Amino acid sequence: MRRPGRDDSPDRLYTLTGGRSRSAPDAPFDLVTLIVAESGPQPGMQSEHAAILRMCELPTAVVEIAADLGLPVSITRILLSDLLDAGRISARHPRSGPTHSLPDSELLEQVLVGLRNL
Repeated sequence: MRRPGRDDSPDRLYTLTGGRSRSAPDAPFDLVTLIVAESGPQPGMQSEHAAILRMCELPTAVVEIAADLGLPVSITRILLSDLLDAGRISARHPRSGPTHSLPDSELLEQVLVGLRNL
């Protein structure tokens, strides 16, 4: 089994990122950040950027994008930073579950007593 990016030529990865080794420090990307395309691919666009825009018509996690592209997550983050800076994608963290408060402990105590009486 081949790990993404492991067997890639360093020259290819260098070329994909324009020599950059890190995404912008304020880039909001972690593995589960959802990416949504805000526009379609344009003629003359780097093929990896175009592929990202096509696969992100629906919200897609960064880790899924990296896997589909067969690239390391670090390289994928750099490509996503390019698209975010150009306004071609939006990024957001997935919503967590509903934030309901826990039931009152007195209510739980009453339920427990009721269950024991059954």
